[in-house]
Amino acid sequence: MFGPFILLGVILFALLIIFYFVPLGLWIQAIVSVGLGTITIVDLIRMRLRKIPPRLVVDSIINLNKAGLESISTGMMETHYLAGGNVPNVTISLIAADKARIPLDFTTCTAIDLAGRDVKGAVETSVYPKVIDAPVDGTLAAVAKDGIEVKARARVTVRTNIPGLVGGATDETIIARVGEGIVSAIGSSESYKTVLENPDSISKFVLEKGLDAGTAFEILSIDIADVDVGKNVGAHLQADQAEADLRVAQARAETRRAMAVAEEQEMTARVAEMRAKVVEAEAEVPKAMAQAFREGNLGIMDYYSMKNIQADTGMRESISGGKKGPESGTSEDN
Repeated sequence: MFGPFILLGVILFALLIIFYFVPLGLWIQAIVSVGLGTITIVDLIRMRLRKIPPRLVVDSIINLNKAGLESISTGMMETHYLAGGNVPNVTISLIAADKARIPLDFTTCTAIDLAGRDVKGAVETSVYPKVIDAPVDGTLAAVAKDGIEVKARARVTVRTNIPGLVGGATDETIIARVGEGIVSAIGSSESYKTVLENPDSISKFVLEKGLDAGTAFEILSIDIADVDVGKNVGAHLQADQAEADLRVAQARAETRRAMAVAEEQEMTARVAEMRAKVVEAEAEVPKAMAQAFREGNLGIMDYYSMKNIQADTGMRESISGGKKGPESGTSEDN
């Protein structure tokens, strides 16, 4: 009873499997678009088995053939897809490069794409150059020889260097190199007035350095978009140096003062030491006199004569020093 229905189901399932692995519609479209033999039914079946979208490859081959790039086969596109490449981007890039007469072959294009670069954007930049601000934000500050700070900002017009895309430096390197060139150009100027009067000298100086070597871009022009005068760095440095010299001089003066105070204290100690020796020597006089009495070298009259002499000497010293005793004061009152 259910035999015919089962047979019909089996036939329908078989047809679905066949039409899935044998996309007749794409094959007919390929024959109509590029002719018989360019894309075979075997190629389409092989794509299904390899899990490659046949529509993606067929559309790319049709577009390339219509653009005159008939040397690119389905096998080349399949290989690039399996390697993880972006097949539509490669197709558009090859067509655009061919129309713009930019030398770009399939091998170089796929290598750029597999390297992670946007090959489509690179071709577009080759046709329509882009502008890079250096620096991206703000301005670059440099100091001329007269000590005046100059702030500048440049706009760099570049186009893609297709052969340098693989292994070439990116636009960050261009920005860094241009910034370095601007700082060097301003620093070599004799005066900030020279930079303000002729900003084009900075552009010429930077362009002569060949900053695009080893990069993925070719520099077409460097234009100074803005130039401003900053602070007087030379004056600030001189003021800081003067302040530093003042501090050094103050430290040296303080050192000399401390040495003088120490020397004064040392001399005071020496004077006290000498006075102590004098007192010690004077203390020996009575001992010497007693010894002289005992030995008969000094008599009593000699002793009294010495005492009178000492008294006269003390009176003269008192008078010469402005000291007045009670007798002198009494005589003045009388």
